[in-house]
Amino acid sequence: MAALFGARVRRLRTAAGLTQAELGAKTHVVSTRITQIERASGAKPTLELARALDAALGADNLLVELWPYVYREAFPDWSRAFMAHSERAVSVGEYAAHVVPGLLQTEEYARAVLSVGLTLSSEAQLEERLTARLGRQERLDSVDRPALWVVLDEAVLRRPVGGSAVMREQLERLLEAAAEPHITLQVLPFDQGAHDAMGGSLTILVLPDSSEVAYTEGAHYGQLIEDPAEVSRFALTYDRLRAAALPPLMSLDMIRSVMEGSHRGAKVPSRTERRRVAQEQSQQSGGRQLRRGRGRSPRHRPGP
Repeated sequence: MAALFGARVRRLRTAAGLTQAELGAKTHVVSTRITQIERASGAKPTLELARALDAALGADNLLVELWPYVYREAFPDWSRAFMAHSERAVSVGEYAAHVVPGLLQTEEYARAVLSVGLTLSSEAQLEERLTARLGRQERLDSVDRPALWVVLDEAVLRRPVGGSAVMREQLERLLEAAAEPHITLQVLPFDQGAHDAMGGSLTILVLPDSSEVAYTEGAHYGQLIEDPAEVSRFALTYDRLRAAALPPLMSLDMIRSVMEGSHRGAKVPSRTERRRVAQEQSQQSGGRQLRRGRGRSPRHRPGP
């Protein structure tokens, strides 16, 4: 992608009748930096530079739109593979242990999450990561959008990331997302105790050919699992998390009560009560229900 980006810059520069030095002057970099970009050598272009090149060459956002793919090349192979799988997935199942999943984060919540840690070197790098994360959310509004099923640990609701105002906006965003026909939210309350995924978050992806991959993530690591036997074990773990979580309607009630400051602890209903509520919701929503079967991800539900 860096080579493709460089080739586009060279073609646009030539068409504009500019030398590398002239383009460098317009974008406030030395001519050798333009040479590096066109040859796909040296450091990858920053988002700020991609925007400057786009403006200087009248590229109509072509270079800005290519930039996230260039940016991705800086990630490890397994991380790039997971992102590529995510873009193709027809169904996404997530268990979020610590923070709201990136696909459902508001801009300010995402900014607060990305600001934490020791890996950021500058404000520009923060903006790059924020742009890339928000850009991935666009797929939820696309024609080929995936079915998304998210189980949130109660800790996610109670940790005021970014402060109370940012957190309230984020909780409102969750409620809005849950109203979409292709998105389902559940909350796993503290009262459910220990479970198999306590070490971190878990994602199960169903690909167009019905194969599945899993991804686990902690504070400082991530692992992509593609072996079918291992994926089936993680999918079963995810099934158990969904079974232990509150039904979707009760989950939304909990999110509202936390947002309004009136929630004082999870009241976990009996198994019979939860089954009744789940059946009622399935009937009200036209048949949407928890999937059945070992180790299989949520079935894809095509968008309207």
